[in-house]
Amino acid sequence: MEKRLPIAIVVHLTRVKDQPVDGTELTYTDNISLHGARVISRHPWQVGEVAQVTSLKDETTIRGTVTYCAKLEDERYCIGLSFQNGGSTWSTFQRYAGAPGLIPGQNGGNGNVRKRSTSS
Repeated sequence: MEKRLPIAIVVHLTRVKDQPVDGTELTYTDNISLHGARVISRHPWQVGEVAQVTSLKDETTIRGTVTYCAKLEDERYCIGLSFQNGGSTWSTFQRYAGAPGLIPGQNGGNGNVRKRSTSS
């Protein structure tokens, strides 16, 4: 299983088939991996739907297919997205994923988070 990083990124979430009829939802990610993300939504989604997710910070858009949708206690939903055409290119994810030790097999990482030394 691919390592997911607990990174919250503010995003615009849109159903590709409805664009721009229903507009976009301003929401956030719960966690991210190179090939997918868990995103919080106010609406239920169907497995197989295609979503467009755009990072508010760097305005980079990624399309993903819904792999699951689970209702949360507070009338929200968490949806699992599998990214199409490669992986996450969001700058926030790249910054954390590029840090040594965060993702197995990348930059010599073993998947364990390591604190960086702040001493000179």
